[in-house]
Parts: sequence; structure tokens; C-alpha cells
Amino acid sequence: MASSRPCPLCDTCVVSRTWIVIPLFNEAPVIGSVIKDLLPEFPHIVCVDDGSTDTSAQAARSAGAVVVQHPVNLGQGAALQTGFEYVLQDPEMSCVVTFDADGQHRVSDAAAMVARIRGGEADVVLGSRFLDSRTRLGPVKRLVLRTAAVQSRWSTGMPLTDAHNGLRAFNGHVVSNIHLTQNRMAHASELVQILAALKPRWTEHPVEIIYTEYSKSKGQSLLNSVNILADLLFR
Repeated sequence: MASSRPCPLCDTCVVSRTWIVIPLFNEAPVIGSVIKDLLPEFPHIVCVDDGSTDTSAQAARSAGAVVVQHPVNLGQGAALQTGFEYVLQDPEMSCVVTFDADGQHRVSDAAAMVARIRGGEADVVLGSRFLDSRTRLGPVKRLVLRTAAVQSRWSTGMPLTDAHNGLRAFNGHVVSNIHLTQNRMAHASELVQILAALKPRWTEHPVEIIYTEYSKSKGQSLLNSVNILADLLFR
């Protein structure tokens, strides 16, 4: 992997800070606006460009994020692990948030999740689109996600309502103990298994997933449903 610039550690940095980790693959039309929305609340952002064939890396860098690049596409799990390894180099890192690149997450939800960790309520806060009614889901997507949550509960004992939500917040100690080996969609189930073994203090937080015209045009909702089903059936 190659970094676009070194980690911005210096004497003027705050004592503790939150890093946003964004897996990035061919999201050039939207990644700049995603980063610009995040920066006022979260000035420390690393995008892991997972072998994009468009100008995603340049757009993310121009918007103000650190960019780490995979020379080839390895998968979202691999991108997250690279991001975790990058932010662990920062001795002042106190919290890490995983955030999607396609504009489906709300910055306000991420900020509220981090506040719960900083307030000492939990070590891990996992986003759930089923704890309130803001997220609009089709019947197939809802069924798949509910099934995934039940399967996760059976296999790990963690009573999650939304096992495949990409908006998550962890304290630094938890991040240092996450070692993902599943590069692609199965990483979501692997992450829950890791958390079940670590037994941190965890909670879920209501979040809204915004299925935009952009994400719908890419077929993202249907594709994710297919990937989740494949994970459940074949892993």
C-alpha cells in the first residue's frame, strides 16, 4: 500500500482524537462531498482506495482526506483492516468510526455514536437502521437484514438488530484487537465474531441510511442484499 502523505502528527495536535476510516472504491462523483461534510466535525479522515479505476483517490485527497491506496481491489474487509492499521500509528487516536463512501451515512449519527464512547457508556457503538423509522427499506432488503441479524445472534450470542451496518464506532483499545482476515463481504460477520470474543461494552445506536439516487443508480441496495445472502449461505 502507498500513502499519499504521512500521518499528520505534530506538537499542535489535540491530546485525543477520532479518526474516520472510509473504504473507497470507484466513488469519485460523491466522495469529495462526503469528506467535506465530515471535516467540520471530524478533521482526521483516512480513505483506503481499494484499487479504484476512476479518480476516487484524487477526489478524496483534494477534499482533505489522507489517502492510502491498494494497488488492486482486495475488498471492503481488506480496506477496513488497512485503515485500522493506519490509524493505530497515531498515538493520540482515541476513537475510530467506519463510514461509507457513497453518502448513505449521516455525520450527525456518527457524532452521536462517538459521544457515547467519549462519555464512557460503551467501548463499541454499532449503528442500527431498525431502532427508529427513519430508514426506508424495501421488503426484500428488510427481510435479508433481519435474517442476517438473527443468524448473527445464533452464531455469536450478540443480540444485534442490524448486523450489516457499515456505520460503527470503536475505542482505540478495541481497534487494536481487530484483525480482519475476510477481505470481502464476509468481513461483517467476522467483525461481529471478533467483538463477541472480545466482550467489550457495546450498544447499538439508531442511525439513518440514506438510499440516494446515486446509490440506487449503482444498484447498491440490491447488490448488498445478494452479498449478504451469499455470506450467510456459503461462509
